[in-house]
Order: sequence, then C-alpha cells, then structure tokens
Amino acid sequence: MFLEALGSALLGFALAWAAVLRLPDRLPARGAVLSTGALGAVFGALVTHGALGPGHFLATLTGAVAVAAVLLSLLVRPASRRLRRSAAAG
Repeated sequence: MFLEALGSALLGFALAWAAVLRLPDRLPARGAVLSTGALGAVFGALVTHGALGPGHFLATLTGAVAVAAVLLSLLVRPASRRLRRSAAAG
C-alpha cells in the first residue's frame, strides 16, 4: 500500500506540473495546483484500493490519476475574453 500511495502521489504531482506548464494563466497559484494533484491522486488511490482490494497495482494507479485529473479540471478557469468592438459601432 505504501508504494501505491507514493507512486500515486508522484503521478498526481507530475500531472499537476504538466497542467501548470500547459495552462499557467488559467490556473490558480502553483502551490495549490501541485498539492491538489498530489493529494487528489493519493485519495484516488485509497478509494480505488478500497474498492478493488490488494493486488491491483496498475488499476489503483489508474484510478489515482483519474481522480487527480478530475480534481485538477475543477481548478481550471475559463479563458479571459477581451471586449471587442464591432467595426460598425464606430
């Protein structure tokens, strides 16, 4: 169980790091995103391990990444829209 938790935390951290690099203007502070990814993955691993039981290492890591991705997607803000003036409204 310890390796599953450690592996899921590292995968969640890597997923969050990729999100920070890819969408820096649409996410909150970097620390909040990185901690959400890691903690979400650990929570996902615990839930998946509880549902499947021991002996399903890859499935547990898959569940961890899925929960981390869902939680990270909740942090993404809409793209900022700039007000554009119509050419006819001159």
